[in-house]
Amino acid sequence: MADITLISGSTLGSAEYVAEHLAEQLEAVGLSTEVLHGAELDELTLSGVWLVVSSTHGAGDLPDNLQPLLEQIEQQQPDLSQVKFGAVGLGSSEYDTFCGAIKRIDDLLLLRGAKRIGDRLEIDVTKHDIPEDPAEEWVINWINLL
Repeated sequence: MADITLISGSTLGSAEYVAEHLAEQLEAVGLSTEVLHGAELDELTLSGVWLVVSSTHGAGDLPDNLQPLLEQIEQQQPDLSQVKFGAVGLGSSEYDTFCGAIKRIDDLLLLRGAKRIGDRLEIDVTKHDIPEDPAEEWVINWINLL
């Protein structure tokens, strides 16, 4: 089992790139990772550390590859009290629903008993041409909270 399971939700690929970059940063300090681009509930261990990276599209919508996971969590209501997680969102501040997907994911994981490690990172793609840069700064601090 990996030390950290990264779960990415992406429509155009940016969140996937960020997740892969964060996995490299985590591995550089000796942590093992598993990266899942979209995930189903039965693929996940209901304990340990998850790092969720999601873009937002449309009116605050989840990427299509994360929609099944959220629906499964809402329907099955698993006990996630043994899960600790980090949350990284990508979005455009030009929309009222800026980073709406990661906020929804964060709320649902907390509701099911998971405990967030540190603050949620919300990356404004209108201010960061390379979203991996603010994510890399954030993960350095996040690693220290593990």
